[in-house]
Amino acid sequence: MKITFGTDYGCCFVELGKTRVMAQVSCELVAPKESRPNEGIMFFNIELSPMASPTFEQGRQSELSVKLNRQLERCLRNSKCIDTESLCVVSGEKVWQIRVDVHMLNHDGNLMDAASIAAITALCHFRRPDVGIQGDEVTVYSPEERDPIPLSIYHMPISVSFSFFQQGTYLLVDPCEREERVMDGLLMIAMNKHREICSIQSSGGIMLLKEQVMRCSKIASVKVSEITELISKALENDKKARKAGGRCGFAESMPQERITALKMDETPVEMTEVTDRANDIVQKAEAPSQTVPSPVVPVPGVGQVGQGLQNTWGLEEEDEEEENDNSGEDEEVKETKMEVEQHDKEGSKQEDVVEISDSEEEEVVILHPETPDKAPKHTGPSFHQKGAAASKKKQKK
Repeated sequence: MKITFGTDYGCCFVELGKTRVMAQVSCELVAPKESRPNEGIMFFNIELSPMASPTFEQGRQSELSVKLNRQLERCLRNSKCIDTESLCVVSGEKVWQIRVDVHMLNHDGNLMDAASIAAITALCHFRRPDVGIQGDEVTVYSPEERDPIPLSIYHMPISVSFSFFQQGTYLLVDPCEREERVMDGLLMIAMNKHREICSIQSSGGIMLLKEQVMRCSKIASVKVSEITELISKALENDKKARKAGGRCGFAESMPQERITALKMDETPVEMTEVTDRANDIVQKAEAPSQTVPSPVVPVPGVGQVGQGLQNTWGLEEEDEEEENDNSGEDEEVKETKMEVEQHDKEGSKQEDVVEISDSEEEEVVILHPETPDKAPKHTGPSFHQKGAAASKKKQKK
């Protein structure tokens, strides 16, 4: 069993094997009950969350939770372990209501024992704020103004569970979750260290003999004294840690956020005559071979990078670049051919143009020939050409 405390007063964690329980105590000023105007109010609540076990449902009280609640109230409230009259502030008007919330974090059997240990330890660890009364005014002081006051606890009742198998032939203390499934009956005894039985409950429909119950009570008295001593030691250690101002409670188990948090101890290494040993090893070792082994390519397209080997990475990309360059050159050749053809066509058009000029007239008329398909074919010279030849003959004469 392991008991740890939270950062605040009244927060307790109990690990009983793999069963893990958290208890939190809180208080507030309320009006008292009319039947008991001078006594404070004790309230217990056990929450079975689905985080503890997949069989627990959220927001619904199961039969197990009701049973645990009643057993915890019978163990702590009905045994009068806490002085409820000391919780009265103003008779009939203001009293302290102490609320104990028990949360099941992991279920591996024997929830009742873990819940009772966590609840009574949290109540012993809890400190309520101090109160001042001036006339009709009630002043609640903060922990900085006045030191909180612990609860007055008479004794510490602790529950011990016994499971029976084969109609009481075999007896087992502190059953786990698998053992609880197959047991025939269960006996829970709540007892304090003074060997006073606070409550006893039997379930499962098994008939127990007087000798069996007496044997269980003797075992429970031994277990309760051991657990009570463990609780008192845990409370004393926590009190010393808080007084010293160091890391206490749940914060103590948190790892420090440093790079050396997981530092390992140094391993001793023999460092004598290291150079001589190294030289001997180098001399005795064989010289490395100068030849480089040929690469083994299991699948085509696999590249290998190493000393003295050809790098075959990116060959596909180079092939694609070459193809792109070749296609670009082909396009350039086509463009140059197109330009040459256009120049040839323009030159042929310029050759077909006929200019007519007379000495008497300064105007120049440019005639563009029609397309060769539509233009008629003339074998002889045209009228204008005849006139130009006649004018040339006159000039010669």
